[in-house]
Amino acid sequence: MSKTATFIGLGVMGYPMAGFLQKAGYDVTVYNRSTEKAEKWVAEYGGSFAKTPAEAAEGSDFVMACVGNDDDLRSVVLGDEGAFAGMAEGSIFVDHTTASSDVAMELAAIGKEKGIGFVDAPVSGGQAGAENGVLTVMCGGEQDDFDKAAVPIDCYAQSCKLMGGVGAGQMTKMVNQICIAGLVQGLSEGIHFAQKAGLDAEKVIEAISKGAAQSWQMENRYKTMIADQFDFGFAVDWMRKDLGICLDTADRIGATLPVTALVDQFYSDIQNMGGGRKDTSSLVSRLRRLSDN
Repeated sequence: MSKTATFIGLGVMGYPMAGFLQKAGYDVTVYNRSTEKAEKWVAEYGGSFAKTPAEAAEGSDFVMACVGNDDDLRSVVLGDEGAFAGMAEGSIFVDHTTASSDVAMELAAIGKEKGIGFVDAPVSGGQAGAENGVLTVMCGGEQDDFDKAAVPIDCYAQSCKLMGGVGAGQMTKMVNQICIAGLVQGLSEGIHFAQKAGLDAEKVIEAISKGAAQSWQMENRYKTMIADQFDFGFAVDWMRKDLGICLDTADRIGATLPVTALVDQFYSDIQNMGGGRKDTSSLVSRLRRLSDN
């Protein structure tokens, strides 16, 4: 297949991801609801932009998307101006949105009728991972579609694995978010406890991070959590959207997620404190407020 690609959605993740494709030699056309953002991307990386997803997708072998939620995804894929309207038979749609497995299966079925391959491919690694081209990508789809899509995905990923059929990528991302929710709450409680106990929290974390308590969250967030700094990273609003998907899916499949449900409510408290755009590690600020009252 030739090196032509489309990227739909130039948010904090999509903007650098599309840039890596262009730098790797792909002829990239981008689409974003804000034309100004698309023009800025073209000025920085080259390539071109289009005014509709359908126009952007014309002639592309791969169409990537990274938008907000299920409805956003449907809006850029379906309809006369949606990406599927511009995609040719044999092309592949790669969805990097963290969305439900239901919408992945829905769109994959529609795409199959048109001869379009579909890979659900949510990512982990946050804004820093996107900017440094070291994302972890978990995919669902048919093996042949995945084998083709893995080539351009490799431009911005350090790991890309097929987890199963369509929807398996989204299910795997749910596991990722479930684990992170518990980890961040545990880390928040540990730091809060250390500070209340009069310990040097930095020394404490530096000590225990070399043992069984170690995690990515601990290594990358403990200093800013201690300093009460949260104006960066993966926003609480986004995490609540993701955890909502996890909890809805758990109800459907009969899984029990008591800690996830509890942490989701803690994030609701952070939103009520005006912290919806703060990093998910801001859970520790909730504990500080509770102890001060």
